[in-house]
Amino acid sequence: MKIYVGNLPFSIDGEGLKKIFAGSEVQEATVISDKYSGRSKGFGFVTIADDAAAKKAISELNDKEFEGRKLKVNEAKPMEERPRRDFSRDRRDGPRDNRRRY
Repeated sequence: MKIYVGNLPFSIDGEGLKKIFAGSEVQEATVISDKYSGRSKGFGFVTIADDAAAKKAISELNDKEFEGRKLKVNEAKPMEERPRRDFSRDRRDGPRDNRRRY
């Protein structure tokens, strides 16, 4: 089962996230970071093979205080499909303003 962990301190990395789930057999722990700055976005995902152990970890860790922050822990949901944005439009075709151009 894949678990979402939110409201993480920005200083935590994947190894630190694994330590939070020390009582469970963690297969993978990933902290999501900004692709430009490399800074943590404050959330991550943990994968635990045993569903019963994963549900136990969720119930034990959700709303638990960690480094001054209340963790949000729940089962991860699949990412929703979003429509692609169209960036091909010429900016000059955008909203008109009332300024006169001479």
